[in-house]
Amino acid sequence: MIRDQAKLDALLGEVHDWVRTVAHPNEDRVAELDEVPQDIVDDMARRGYFGWSIPEEYGGLGLTTEELVLGAMELSQCAVAYRARVGTNTGIGSEALVADGTEAQKQKYLPLMARGEATGCLALTEPNAGSEASNIETTARREGDHYVLNGMKRYITNAPIADLFTVFARTEDGTKGAKGVTAFIVERGFEGLSTSAGYQMMGQRGSPVGEVHFDNCIVPAENVIGGVEGVGFKTAMKVLNKQRIHLAALCTGPAIRMLDMAFDHASNREQFGQKVVDFQLVAALLADCRAEIEAAKQLVLATARSRDDGRDIALEASICKYFASEMCGRVADRCVQVFGGAGYVANHASIERYYRDVRLFRLYEGTSQIHQLNIVKQMQRRQASGQVAG
Repeated sequence: MIRDQAKLDALLGEVHDWVRTVAHPNEDRVAELDEVPQDIVDDMARRGYFGWSIPEEYGGLGLTTEELVLGAMELSQCAVAYRARVGTNTGIGSEALVADGTEAQKQKYLPLMARGEATGCLALTEPNAGSEASNIETTARREGDHYVLNGMKRYITNAPIADLFTVFARTEDGTKGAKGVTAFIVERGFEGLSTSAGYQMMGQRGSPVGEVHFDNCIVPAENVIGGVEGVGFKTAMKVLNKQRIHLAALCTGPAIRMLDMAFDHASNREQFGQKVVDFQLVAALLADCRAEIEAAKQLVLATARSRDDGRDIALEASICKYFASEMCGRVADRCVQVFGGAGYVANHASIERYYRDVRLFRLYEGTSQIHQLNIVKQMQRRQASGQVAG
């Protein structure tokens, strides 16, 4: 759903130019500092990048799903750290409040996130609750007008720098699975909350990922998202179904960037008296990249439109994330191959950084194997309900 084509085109054009005039020239700086510098963060905030999917009444742009993924495909055509810095606010860090928050919660927190004054994150994953997200062990015990949280979360994007945490904890003793899970909005300043330093990772320098610890953490009862206990897992699924479409778009942007780099290299480098791009085996690598990128783009856009139309997209969202993340990995491998030895040497080309950065796409927010299982599960669910499975 595109509400105003002219306004959207202006936004996409601005993002396109920003990526090339600001993001690309500063990629080495981000990697060396292992953070997105504050001047660039402030610039993104002024441009409204933190509030893309937050409703307009709370200070955001209120982008539809289709508009959001088009923006994401543009913004992610640079080092992953940039989009990760704003991405939790435009996705998993705010979506629980947007979907299920009370009006008071939305009024209190969403404007801060839309302006980039507060960074949000989704604290769901635990040591024993990764692919099996319903296996949450963090507990929340009601004591008068507040809850006491104990436990920990790991592999949380932006945890080391976040101000607001969407936290899922078990509020009913003895429950298992999705039952008894409640969602909370937790502020960094709440007593008993702490975070680790950022992990040392294979790639994605500049995007801090770490742990969140709750040691008798005091959370006011009014911070139960939606004001209702026991429905937190439903909230999590709402967040993840939209985010899977968003993430698929964020996998497509880097693939576009890598292909641009490989195509430019092949078009300018000569071997045996001709441009590398004119060798048929190299051309085939580039053509395969282009075809798969286009397939991912069209799949993501179609699914985004279906979500905007109010359709059940649990199956299609999982397909999007699975296909786009695997596609991006294949594109990365082919593009390094096109560069040859230069593709492996950081001194000669930044394609090796992209290769490392995008490897994570196939792991987070559901590994490819989990999505394969979920795709079949969703097909069975539709078949059982009388819908067409294919």
